[in-house]
Amino acid sequence: MRRAWPVLLVACGAALRGAPAADLVLTGRMHHLRLGDAREWDEFPEQAEAAALVLHFDASANRNERTLRLRHRDLKQSWCVRLNGRDVACLPPDEADTISYLAVPPDTLRGGGNELRIASGGTAPDDVLIGDVTVIDRPRAEVMAEATVDVSVHEQPGDRAVPARITVADEHGALVSLGNATDATHAVRPGVVYSANGAARLQLPAGRYVIYAGRGFEYGVDRVAVDLARGATASRRLTIRREVDTRGWAAMDTHVHTGTFARHGDATIDERMLTLAGEGIELPVSSEHNSRVDFDGVARAAGVRRYFTPILGTEVTTPALGHFNVFPIPPQGRAIEQRAPGWAQLRESIDAAAERPAIVLNHGRDVHGGFRPLGAERHIAVAGEDREGWALPATAMEVVNSGAVLSDGLALPHDWMALLNRGLLLTPVGSSDSHDVARYIVGQGRTYVRCDDRRPGDIDLARVMESVRRGQVMVSYGLLTAIDVAGSGPGELVRPRGELAVRIRVHGPGWTRAQHVALYVNGTRVREEAIPDGTNAGVKWDATWRLAAPSHDVHVVAVATGPGVTAPYWPTAKPYQPTSTHLTPYVLGVSGAVFVDGDGSGTFESAVAYARRELDATPDASALAARLGRYDAAVATQAASLLRARDPAAFEAAIGAVLEHAPAQVASGVRAYLHAWRAGR
Repeated sequence: MRRAWPVLLVACGAALRGAPAADLVLTGRMHHLRLGDAREWDEFPEQAEAAALVLHFDASANRNERTLRLRHRDLKQSWCVRLNGRDVACLPPDEADTISYLAVPPDTLRGGGNELRIASGGTAPDDVLIGDVTVIDRPRAEVMAEATVDVSVHEQPGDRAVPARITVADEHGALVSLGNATDATHAVRPGVVYSANGAARLQLPAGRYVIYAGRGFEYGVDRVAVDLARGATASRRLTIRREVDTRGWAAMDTHVHTGTFARHGDATIDERMLTLAGEGIELPVSSEHNSRVDFDGVARAAGVRRYFTPILGTEVTTPALGHFNVFPIPPQGRAIEQRAPGWAQLRESIDAAAERPAIVLNHGRDVHGGFRPLGAERHIAVAGEDREGWALPATAMEVVNSGAVLSDGLALPHDWMALLNRGLLLTPVGSSDSHDVARYIVGQGRTYVRCDDRRPGDIDLARVMESVRRGQVMVSYGLLTAIDVAGSGPGELVRPRGELAVRIRVHGPGWTRAQHVALYVNGTRVREEAIPDGTNAGVKWDATWRLAAPSHDVHVVAVATGPGVTAPYWPTAKPYQPTSTHLTPYVLGVSGAVFVDGDGSGTFESAVAYARRELDATPDASALAARLGRYDAAVATQAASLLRARDPAAFEAAIGAVLEHAPAQVASGVRAYLHAWRAGR
């Protein structure tokens, strides 16, 4: 039975020392509130103060509008503010530390006793901090226009004005609501302005602030402190430089929404154009739910079309089969049947609607409509095996989605590498799934695609799609990991001539940090290293490792990780559907796969192809174990999967016989399959 949490009753006196005489401080600290019984994150105390914040205070009646200032953090649900039983406003669901200024309508406050109540009507667990509440005896518009700062952002070298994200925080790092409103060249949210040309006239309450300027992952961040008295006017020029060299690779976000068409999130389609330019996304894919929305005309009207080449796509959002982004698609034509009864029929409908499109499995471990495409209940992750025998109707998959990050950031990369072992040559992609202006940052998760990117507004889409189909990509979420195997990069086939030289470079701006890098062969980690000083801007780590030439075909992938970003100008989000109350924010860079032709056949063969061949060659368990000994653990895992599929009733006896004679790597691969298969049952 749900426990009834008490409300937090705080009796407030008059103004606290240090506040202007006419301002009434209701509480000078933050209060931990909890919606529901369960603790959302273990960074919060086990016991919350209450389920709602209730402040009783004495005041004079307000014949004119007053302003309520308050601070809030970690709001996943909507928390609403009421004064004396009257609705004032609902705070936006946003985990960012934010200072909001709310208008208190005339005749809301009473002479004498008053009650402020802040509570949520949601149902999901939500641990929040709300407090620092002050009633200001002036109208909101007057408070928000106390001071003005003219900001301009320029890129060096060249000193050219560029689209940018401008972030305003107080001296404690909290985003501060602005007196500005969205217009044709500015998208405005609390503490954030995306400017089409890097210029903005900021209206702010008097106070001390830090103003940041950036332009997404490839650029550094400039910052300046300002101390603004009431009536002050200031001017600040900020300079940014490109810190990550991505020449020959274009930044793509394969999963871009708008609130206008998705019907959730807050970014209008006009604002979305400004955020794309401000985050440096060169290839945005329009992916509205079961609809086609072309960004081209809107981008031209906003004056930012030269900064990117839009791609028309759609997110096929099924009731219970998962979500798939499909691009490019024609502006008109046959609709994709999102209510197809299964994956096979869905793929047929996609193929009938578009010619050789990329088909991306979105957020494969998330539940939508009660269906989790890569959930243990229907998918054996270590083998890339669908328990129901369905063929995945995708040519690519998200290995990071910055709007729906997982508690385990390596889960989807591992899923992808196992699917490669299963024979599905899927291209890894990173995306943002952003529906918002500032809460989830567009392009925070992104894909770098091999192509000529010298003219961002005129990129050759035929070349882009060929690179996507071939897997000539790198996935970035705060880091970028480049790999070169014997002179070949992602999506390419290498024929080894002796030992393989594997060069790995980890890139990132100065405001992200790399801590660890690992090399995977057929999904098995074969080498790893801590990065002692990963704070450099540009190349954070560069080394060449030697790899023994394999006797059979393998794929090689490099992955770099580091701590998440907490700075207000690019905060990484908390997990969307967490599997733990423990939170370890992270950044991630995943290279594309390089394919090694170890057997010299001239083509790449997957682990499952080798396993199938060996199973066909001998039914004898001891002979099979010996034959599998010529391969790695990934082939043994696939052999165990095929054995179970051929004779489920005799599987455990047969696999036990194999284990009796298995070399170490075969036993490891078989046991990994057994563990995953049993856990999923």
